[in-house]
Amino acid sequence: MTLIQLFTDGACSGNPGPGGWGSVLLFEKTTRRFSGFEPATTNNRMEIMAVIKGLEALKKPSAVLVTTDSQYVKNAFTAGWLDSWQKNGWKTSNREPVKNQDLWIIMSEIRRRHNLSWEWVKGHSGHFYNEMCDQLARNAITAKSGVDERITEP
Repeated sequence: MTLIQLFTDGACSGNPGPGGWGSVLLFEKTTRRFSGFEPATTNNRMEIMAVIKGLEALKKPSAVLVTTDSQYVKNAFTAGWLDSWQKNGWKTSNREPVKNQDLWIIMSEIRRRHNLSWEWVKGHSGHFYNEMCDQLARNAITAKSGVDERITEP
């Protein structure tokens, strides 16, 4: 199984406020950069949405290394939060409703199709693809729309 790399980031202008997400998929010699816009959202929702949209773009089950600057998203998987939330009826350890439950339910279904591994990078630290995703997300906010472009190396 070929490893696919997925880089993601979310952004908000105000929190809550208008938001955008950006994703970059690297597979063999193809790079796909895409983004989207939400008129009223939060930064965490955009972080989750970037991963959802990236994974939804895959046509078949894949091994995917997801690189994110969101501890919230990464820890939902690597610290077992998502499994605990589901087991506890979508309640946190404090018995509060899980925020962004609608997106976590989608993410829970999508993750079953893929073999996911996770990498965290510090945001705004010069990581090439994290910066690219941040720019895609911010451009989506400004344009109030996203992009979808593929670049194939010869």
